[in-house]
Amino acid sequence: MDDQTKNLIQNHINENEVCLFMKGTPDAPQCGFSMAVSNILKILEVNYKGINVLEDQSLREGIKAFSDWPTIPQLYIKKEFVGGCDIIKEMYENGELKKVFEGKGINFKK
Repeated sequence: MDDQTKNLIQNHINENEVCLFMKGTPDAPQCGFSMAVSNILKILEVNYKGINVLEDQSLREGIKAFSDWPTIPQLYIKKEFVGGCDIIKEMYENGELKKVFEGKGINFKK
């Protein structure tokens, strides 16, 4: 991955407490897995930044190398990679995801 792509990814992660690298946008997800994670974040009423990896092939491939994770979507909370769709769904279902947000001081929408 080139430095420009790496810096772009790092800047998104640094500038957004909750950052979801996804296919599509929060309002128009382009795959079921991205939609599932986006919907979970909406249900939890967490403010997050959705990054559409489909707009940039180098970003799409770069995020996989950056996290050493082969699939998209990828969720970062306070600069920490949390996981992809299956992990996020499991964490949501067992209540762990909400605890992670609370533990990191992420505020839910009022």
